[in-house]
Amino acid sequence: MKNTSIFLFILLTLFGCQSKQENAAQKTETRTENTVNLTDAQLSNIDLQIGQLQKKALSSTLKLSGQIDVPPQNIVSVSMPLGGYLKATRLLPGMPVRKGEIIATMEDQQYIQLQQEYLMTKSKLFYAEKEFERQRELNASQASSDKVYQMADAEYQTLRITLNALSEKLRLIHINPAALSEKTISKSVNIYSPINGFVSKVDVNIGKYVNPADVLFELINPSDIHLNLKVFEKDVMQLAIGQQLMAYTNNNPQKKYPCEIILISKDISAQEHSAEVHSHFEKYDKILLPGMYMNAIVETKQQQVLALPKEAVLDFEGKSYVFVSQNKHQYKMVEVSTGITENGFVAIIDTENLQGQNIVIKEAYTLLMKLKNKADE
Repeated sequence: MKNTSIFLFILLTLFGCQSKQENAAQKTETRTENTVNLTDAQLSNIDLQIGQLQKKALSSTLKLSGQIDVPPQNIVSVSMPLGGYLKATRLLPGMPVRKGEIIATMEDQQYIQLQQEYLMTKSKLFYAEKEFERQRELNASQASSDKVYQMADAEYQTLRITLNALSEKLRLIHINPAALSEKTISKSVNIYSPINGFVSKVDVNIGKYVNPADVLFELINPSDIHLNLKVFEKDVMQLAIGQQLMAYTNNNPQKKYPCEIILISKDISAQEHSAEVHSHFEKYDKILLPGMYMNAIVETKQQQVLALPKEAVLDFEGKSYVFVSQNKHQYKMVEVSTGITENGFVAIIDTENLQGQNIVIKEAYTLLMKLKNKADE
């Protein structure tokens, strides 16, 4: 019994020592799994360079998306104030138009009636004016009563008002009252383009009757066409009026369009938590059409940060690392958090443990490959 107890004690002691050795080996392995050791010969074969964190003025970029938009004052809906039948038009969506050119011809009997009323009123006014002057002279010499004179005056003023009102109605349908006579009465009137631009919509066909409230055509003046971008609430403060950006389409991302921010909305949407940013194209391209989707890259204001050359920061298994020099032959891989990347430098966010440290700024990838090969052995 005594011998058995001694035997069990020896076995437990042996297993305990073995366990301690394994734990020590694991600790040694854990302690060295992120460390690379180089010999003098290996150092002579690579151009390994050491540096430290540097202060750099870096600016980040925001990627935004949106649509080409046109302000309301640059969209013109063309209608016929008195209604009528469309006799002729050549317009198609996308067709360019010039201010003052004929874009459609309308027909209706009411146009004839309006011209007739104008000419008849004009003729009556001529007679009423002569009668008014005659009654004024008779009244001045006491040859006519005040009542007759006042009736002539009222008739004259009424016809003047009627004629002016009819003149404005004629101008609404683009008929010049001064050029109208009994020989120029027409059943047709023309519609003219009020702007330089292009046709966006055609909502009528030849022979169709349109009411005064109906829109025949929609025209767009591209002189103030702009890009309406969406920016998230957290990024709004990084933008400012006058800031430059580069826009591009999904179909041709290589083609960049310089723009300038002209307006930042003060209203944050409740659903998307975003605001609208309006940007003006420095040079408008005719292939850019309202409603087209575009992306944009905005460079934000510069910030003073501690940074390392981009070559010093390694992306490995979804994380960022740098190699810190322990001595001439030993280098330890340390995880870091990164920020802005610009002009070949990467901002380092957690710099407390790296300030004053010697960091590998060239050939860091070579060290990573050696470390991976070591782990695979």
